Amino acid sequence: MSTKHFVTNIDKLVVDALEALTLTNPDVLYYKADKVIAKKSHNPQTHVAVLSGGGAGHEPAHAAFVGEGMLTAAASGWIFASPSVAQIERAIVTVAGPKGVLLIIKNYTGDIFHFSLAAEKARSRGIPAEVVVVGDDVAVGRTKSGKVGRRGLAGTVLVHKVAGAVAASAESTLGDVVAAAKEVAENLVTVGVSLNHVHIPGRKIEEENIMAEDEAELGLGIHNEKGCIRLKPIPSLPDLVKTMLDQLTDRTDADRAYVDFATADNVVLMINNLGGLSPLELGAITNEVVGQLTSRRLRPTYLFSGTYMTSLDGPGFSITLLKASDTVLGYLDVPTKAVGFTPGSVVTADSPSRVIVESVVQTTAHAHTNGHSKPTILDPVTFISCVKFACEKVIAAEPLITQYDTVVGDGDCGYTMRRAAEAVLSFVTSSSDVISPTVTTVLDLAETVENNMDGTSGAIFSIYLHALATAVSRFETVLDENDWGTAAAEALKTLYAATPARPGDRTLIDALAPFVDTLASGKGVKNAAVAGRKGAEGTKGMNASLGRAVYVDAKGYDRVPDPGAVGIAELVEGLAGL
Repeated sequence: MSTKHFVTNIDKLVVDALEALTLTNPDVLYYKADKVIAKKSHNPQTHVAVLSGGGAGHEPAHAAFVGEGMLTAAASGWIFASPSVAQIERAIVTVAGPKGVLLIIKNYTGDIFHFSLAAEKARSRGIPAEVVVVGDDVAVGRTKSGKVGRRGLAGTVLVHKVAGAVAASAESTLGDVVAAAKEVAENLVTVGVSLNHVHIPGRKIEEENIMAEDEAELGLGIHNEKGCIRLKPIPSLPDLVKTMLDQLTDRTDADRAYVDFATADNVVLMINNLGGLSPLELGAITNEVVGQLTSRRLRPTYLFSGTYMTSLDGPGFSITLLKASDTVLGYLDVPTKAVGFTPGSVVTADSPSRVIVESVVQTTAHAHTNGHSKPTILDPVTFISCVKFACEKVIAAEPLITQYDTVVGDGDCGYTMRRAAEAVLSFVTSSSDVISPTVTTVLDLAETVENNMDGTSGAIFSIYLHALATAVSRFETVLDENDWGTAAAEALKTLYAATPARPGDRTLIDALAPFVDTLASGKGVKNAAVAGRKGAEGTKGMNASLGRAVYVDAKGYDRVPDPGAVGIAELVEGLAGL
């Protein structure tokens, strides 16, 4: 877990974050003393109010869900602590009138006591008030949860959304809003998983909450509670998602079978980021969950994917399923101006809007020949052997290159080179019986690298290999080492026209240039590979003039050589059979 924070005063953290909502949403008021966010434009004489809240640390819930079409107000406690009765009561008085107020709360003891008492006090003032408690957790199960019932998790957000959409109409009564909220709450199931617990700023770390690198917890709550199951080792994402979906949908599990989705008109899916996942990883998780649900014949009619109900910066996610009627589905689709709510979308597997094309280029025609036969310029057997060994060398060196790039770059150089090497290895291996002895093979090799190697190094490799293909195409017979040296030198000149990088700039050129120069001088490929390795090692201690390494602390230069240059050294040693 991360123990470093920009704001360590947790009281200031909460009130400042609430105040920031007045900057991002012009339609809210902030009652600072009560930590209450309320909608400016709400008219209590004509509309039912919808109020929620709970401890801070679940952002964007609950305060960022205040806005047209969602919550009317939200009362915030301190981190993971329920707001007080006085706070909630003042929030009710601020937004509720003769049309009444619905209080939506998660099933936690403090919230139930405080919100229920506040509702009762509102009734004594003559304000109609109702409470809907949401308990959507399935991990704990009926046996263990007993009288307490299921915990309220991310599914609560869908109750907010539907109730707020119903209340947005002046025609709706308090009874209408309550009925809609209950319908959603009674058809919800959620389960969460995390790779670690969270660290509350300013708090001491509890050693028992720290998970090992190979551990995760399934069925955790959103207040840093321990999960129901400690997973060791961490299963693959497909296996983990299968376990979670089993808990959510298995009708034979008497302890957890809360909702029968076999009879659902619509299945709504919410993938919720617990706070610490990147959008990139959440996207991959979403794709996996949708795929597995579809294979279970529970294709989601509607999908929500984003950050809705967090546990500070928890490195995990939750899956929520809602059995929804057509009416509820319509309310979920009603627009809202709440700044913290990420809208959903229709995402059935066979939807016309879901278009996945394998490639822009459907077929790669060997148009390189332009209708003319090309001369034999290489021996396929020797070519395959050299390239294969070179790729294997680069793949084996990936951990070392990655380690170096972690010190002086962004850590992706090793992976980038390995990905390209694996693609080239697949190309020469799968095509070994049809490798052309002509320039076509060099062009295909260049395109393979271009399609599988991104970033600056990918561009450099692609330019060089295409230039090499142009250079070797001028030969009429099988190239020997001296011929390859001549072509390599010509390709390097072309590369120099595209980049200012030169030897001494601490780039891959520091290894490539001495290799090419030595080969072109007629000293043979083995001596050229030795020169390439010497050039790579010479970058250690050299200041960077180009690339991301320019921005790195200069101390890193003394510790490791340039990662790209090391990759080139491995590559050319492989070509030389070293």
